Amino acid sequence: MDNEPDQENLEQNPCARTTEEELNMSFSLEASLSKFSCIDLDKELEFKNDLIDDKEFDIPQVDTPPTLESILNETDDEDESFVLEDPTLLNIDTIDSHSYDTSSVASSDSGDRANLKRKKRLPDSFSLHGSVMRHSLLKGISAQIVSAADRVDAGLPTAIAVSRLIAVGTSHGLALVFGKDQNQALRLCLGSTSVGGQYGAISALSINNDCSRLLCGFAKGQITMWDLASGKLLRSISDAHPPGTAILHIKFTDDPTLAICNDSGGSVFELTFKRVMGVRTCESRCLFSGSKGEVCCIEPLHSKPELKDHPITQFSLLAMASLTKILVIGLKPSLKVWMTFPYGRMDPSSVPLLAWHFVAVNNHVNPMLAFCRGDVVHFLLVKRDESGAIHVTKQKHLHLYYDLINFTWINSRTVVLLDSVEKLHVIDRQTQEELETMEISEVQLVYNSSHFKSLATGGNVSQALALVGEKACYQSISSYGGQIFYLGTKSVYVMMLRSWRERMDHLLKQDCLTEALALAWSFHEGKAKAVVGLSGDVSKRKAVVADRMVEILFHYADRALKKCPDQGKIQVMEQHFQDTVPVIVDYCLLLQRKDLLFSQMYDKLSENSVAKGVFLECLEPYILSDKLVGITPQVMKDLIVHFQDKKLMENVEALIVHMDITSLDIQQVVLMCWENRLYDAMIYVYNRGMNEFISPMEKLFKVIAPPLNAGKTLTDEQVVMGNKLLVYISCCLAGRAYPLGDIPEDLVPLVKNQVFEFLIRLHSVEASSEEEVYPYVRTLLHFDTREFLNVLALTFEDFKNDKQAVEYQQRIVDILLKVMVENSDFTPSQVGCLFTFLARQLAKPDNTLFVNRTLFDQVLGFLCSPDDDSRHSERQQVLLELLQAGGIVQFEESRLIRMAEKAEFYQICEFMYERAHQYDKIIDCYLHDPLREEDVFNYIHNILSIPGHSAEEKQSVWQKAMDHMEELVSLKPCKAAELVATHFSGQIEIVIGQLQNQVLLFKFLRSLLDPREGVHVNQELLQIPPCVTERFIELLCQFSPDQVIETLQVLECYRLEETIQITQKYQLHEVTAYLLEKKGDVHGAFLLLLERLQSRLQEITQHGGNTKEAFPLKGVEDTMVETIALCQRNSQNLNQQQREALWFPLLEAMMAPQKLSSSAAPHLHCEALKSLTMQVLNSMAAFIALPSILQRILQDPIYGKGKLGEIQGLILGMLDTFNYEQTLLETTTSLLNQDLHWSLCNLRASVSRGLNPKQDYCSICLQQYKRRQEMADEIIVFSCGHLYHSFCLQSKECTLEIEGQTRWTCYKCSSSNKAGKLSENPSENKKGRLTSSQVKTSPSYHQSRGEPPARKANPEPALDPQQMQAFDQLCRLYRGSSRLALLTELSQNRSGDSCRPFAGSQSGPAFSSVFQNENFQLQLAPPPVAED
Repeated sequence: MDNEPDQENLEQNPCARTTEEELNMSFSLEASLSKFSCIDLDKELEFKNDLIDDKEFDIPQVDTPPTLESILNETDDEDESFVLEDPTLLNIDTIDSHSYDTSSVASSDSGDRANLKRKKRLPDSFSLHGSVMRHSLLKGISAQIVSAADRVDAGLPTAIAVSRLIAVGTSHGLALVFGKDQNQALRLCLGSTSVGGQYGAISALSINNDCSRLLCGFAKGQITMWDLASGKLLRSISDAHPPGTAILHIKFTDDPTLAICNDSGGSVFELTFKRVMGVRTCESRCLFSGSKGEVCCIEPLHSKPELKDHPITQFSLLAMASLTKILVIGLKPSLKVWMTFPYGRMDPSSVPLLAWHFVAVNNHVNPMLAFCRGDVVHFLLVKRDESGAIHVTKQKHLHLYYDLINFTWINSRTVVLLDSVEKLHVIDRQTQEELETMEISEVQLVYNSSHFKSLATGGNVSQALALVGEKACYQSISSYGGQIFYLGTKSVYVMMLRSWRERMDHLLKQDCLTEALALAWSFHEGKAKAVVGLSGDVSKRKAVVADRMVEILFHYADRALKKCPDQGKIQVMEQHFQDTVPVIVDYCLLLQRKDLLFSQMYDKLSENSVAKGVFLECLEPYILSDKLVGITPQVMKDLIVHFQDKKLMENVEALIVHMDITSLDIQQVVLMCWENRLYDAMIYVYNRGMNEFISPMEKLFKVIAPPLNAGKTLTDEQVVMGNKLLVYISCCLAGRAYPLGDIPEDLVPLVKNQVFEFLIRLHSVEASSEEEVYPYVRTLLHFDTREFLNVLALTFEDFKNDKQAVEYQQRIVDILLKVMVENSDFTPSQVGCLFTFLARQLAKPDNTLFVNRTLFDQVLGFLCSPDDDSRHSERQQVLLELLQAGGIVQFEESRLIRMAEKAEFYQICEFMYERAHQYDKIIDCYLHDPLREEDVFNYIHNILSIPGHSAEEKQSVWQKAMDHMEELVSLKPCKAAELVATHFSGQIEIVIGQLQNQVLLFKFLRSLLDPREGVHVNQELLQIPPCVTERFIELLCQFSPDQVIETLQVLECYRLEETIQITQKYQLHEVTAYLLEKKGDVHGAFLLLLERLQSRLQEITQHGGNTKEAFPLKGVEDTMVETIALCQRNSQNLNQQQREALWFPLLEAMMAPQKLSSSAAPHLHCEALKSLTMQVLNSMAAFIALPSILQRILQDPIYGKGKLGEIQGLILGMLDTFNYEQTLLETTTSLLNQDLHWSLCNLRASVSRGLNPKQDYCSICLQQYKRRQEMADEIIVFSCGHLYHSFCLQSKECTLEIEGQTRWTCYKCSSSNKAGKLSENPSENKKGRLTSSQVKTSPSYHQSRGEPPARKANPEPALDPQQMQAFDQLCRLYRGSSRLALLTELSQNRSGDSCRPFAGSQSGPAFSSVFQNENFQLQLAPPPVAED
């Protein structure tokens, strides 16, 4: 038995040239594209591109991978997505044996994809990547397809397969085979229309690897094999799969004797071709049954010739996509399932897609499977380990914003996607960047919907498969050798990646030169995507691309000059060149082609003066960033002239200091810098060009010295120059170049010596006879003494201790002393800076300087001169810095303290006292210093509280503070009070005795006792005696009587009797009334306020006719409000008689003035008094019954004689208030009645509701209730869900006898709550054991119809204890008084004493009304529904 046949060698079709450019490029580049796709993997390995997601997670290995049969029998889990780490997915023990159900759309994955999609749009990348794909119409093949349909009735095209030939199947059963040469000639026409009438349309095609065989699958299920060399029919297969189903896919594997087919029933079959004794046969084996789940896409792994020895190829892997999952199986050496991957929920109309390709990851080439259904593409990397097992690793998936109908690899890094609206997307897989999109609706793509619906066999397919087939185009798109072929209804299109040169040329043709340069630079840097045709090592590739970029730059420059507007505004021309010239400069510098930039490009652009200026200005940022150092002298000269013409000299200076000195004309630059005062540039040229460091200093000194010597104020420009001079000298002495860089190491010592020699010169070069000695040092000292001395200090730090350095330092110091001490034109601050500098130098451990000590004494006398009051703080600060810098060793301390005290230098005194630990004397320093006197409190507190000071020192400070306490209090009373409370709490009465000033004492006590002052005093720890507080209250009555009541409310330690005497002494009646009320004498407080009110009313009565002032009336109103508040506060605790004793005298007092005024002469404030009287009536109505009020008014002799008209308004107002309150009460009662009715209805419904037990067995004996047959036994079910036999509950003593009735309790619930109830009283314990649930009883066996139950429920309407407890629980939901209690009290009040709605308060404290509860809240909303 021989294997299938000797592989016939077919001729390679040479690629010749044609006159048609597009077709020539399509096919003449095929070989190169194929070569590029072959070396594509090598390039990936070479670059080791790390953009691939390396966070891989392998599938764990199992001992027994699942068999194919177990996968077929596995159910689809639509709720959980596949996780590769889960080992149970490959475990045969966890697989269910249920079958698939795909009879309807609902049986497939029909999740809502709106919730699953990530609408993440990728950026439009045309401007960056250009046109990546080139598409061409194969005119020859397209024309012959149309011709065949007309001439031989071939029908419309239905399928395409591409290898070294192109095969197109038609709807009438013909297979047209075309060559891929430039002629696209028809090689073979296989089949006939008669056979097509019998078999139906060709639904699938496949060409084997060596292009010797063609497999055709038909719509009615037949399969034919053709010899592509001779055109003979080798096999006609009709029994490879169940009849009545169309062939959806047929695929050759790498083994030419093995093919795979997939029919419209969802089954997959393996076809093995054999040749026995010259007879060709075909054996079929079912790999996947459609009854277990319909497969609609298959894809075998094809390896390229160079990868035929790859270890993974021996498994002959096959990927299959059903409607619910992905499977990867191995056909060899034996059938084995390697992976399953469920989709999760997907749109049932989305098309499953599969595609294999070999990629390089981590220096290894392995196949990668891309699969997609909907808008997410998953990538799975398949690897084989040393043991021979296959690992599947999940890579970074790709989220899209569109649904796919085709996925094609064009190389290992680039994929081409086709979405559901026939839009093509080119994607870079590693970065997931969209490189290009294009519409291909002009192709008029052929869809395979009729085959998926199996219309040729009667449409006997599931709705789910038919729905997927709506957008299926598997057989219309084929890829081979880096080309993708699209089959249209009348045409065939081919698409391929453009080469890198073609992509650039395409942009150039569209006049997109800037985009072409950007794309070329991405090629140069290796950052471009989908690169084809650029081979060789990195340097070679860069050189090739750079040459092409230079050509484009010349073309770009020519176009910029050519398109410049000849006429118009100069601004338009400048804008044109500002848009173009920087591009040329940028790319020339990026390519490091300065020779090109400053020769040919500069010459070309110099033809236009505007372009030349823009070119020179473009160089500035590169020079300033040191990216462009060397410039030709001619360009540099033109650059300086250009900036001079535009008056941008500051820019010129910044450019010069960044330039290479060899490119400068030194003479020209120095002259220009001096004329334009570019001192930085001048210093740079002198230093770098001539190694001359002193000449710039001389020039700068000539500018700033004359005005300083003349005593004039420097201009801003001169100040800037002086600062430059200081910085320049500092840089030279520190070995740094000015303004940038470093001085060469061999020149550093020489430069330092030259600068020092220059500074200590006795006279300048061109000195006049009047010039003072040491002009340079003198000038710098006058300009900025502190900064010049800082420069010298830094220089002294860097000096090494050699003989010459020591001599220079001493020489400088001597000159400084001579210049500053012997002249009186320096300020104290300047002299102090010098001696501070000297003190720091002398305090160093390695000091070698010598300074005469008498000079320090002279400076001390100068700074502490008491005759000179000018600059007092400045002289003190200078001396303090001098002492802190170490200069104290130069002075005699006693003399220094005397002079400081005499000069009132208190900070100096503090410094000295602190050194001597005389902390008590420092207090005097603070108190005498007006600038720091308030800091004395913090100082005393720190000394007394912070550890580290001795007891003697603390005692001295404490005593000093006590001696100066009055002064401290006068300085800041609040701070003093806080200090006394913290450290002098035991001496408060002594402190009070020291304060003779009453106002001062008042402020101190208020800060100490009143917490509102913000002083942090702990009153409990302070323990102030009551006499002190009463003293404060007395002072408060004197100085601030309006605040007495507010203060008494926050004070604690005072005696009421003594305080009342104090307030009576100062006639503060309101305060006395407050204290009497606090004492408990409410009646006495009321009489006092009432007397005050009557006196004020009398004042109004006596003077009311003569004045219109509102002040007396305001006093009446305030006193009345206070009296009402007093009555309201205390009426709650009084009986009815006591209330009337308060309110009726107040009412009579307010109505008395109205009685005195006659109707003929009405009082001026009559209306105001009536309003106030009405306010009293409204307030007392809450505590006194309205009939009592009316009776009292009518008993008055004035109104009892018929003068009711005067109080008509008062009575009507009272009646309105009564009507309002009565209406409110009735409405509230009605709402509460409805609420109660609603609650009782819900309660009754919940009590009578049937119960649902949690289990069907007794919770005590654990036996099912059906199995016990005792006739008298009943089933008892509680609302908690527990179920019991009545005998079991009786055995556990879970019954209670209440009022002659047996009540049951749940055994489990009562036993679990028993521990928490032990501490309660017996009644509560008993109540707690009763379950809050209802109880239902029923027989334990199934009674026959008509048989009465063993026990009936009690028909009495009374609530049992369980119901009462449930009702209590319902009431507790409201967190307050129950509605029943509210309604009960309201009805009692209304029925018991209708004329006295608040009479219940007469019962005394024994009766507590729910309305008087401070937490009472009226809730009118319906209660929540009680849970079962």
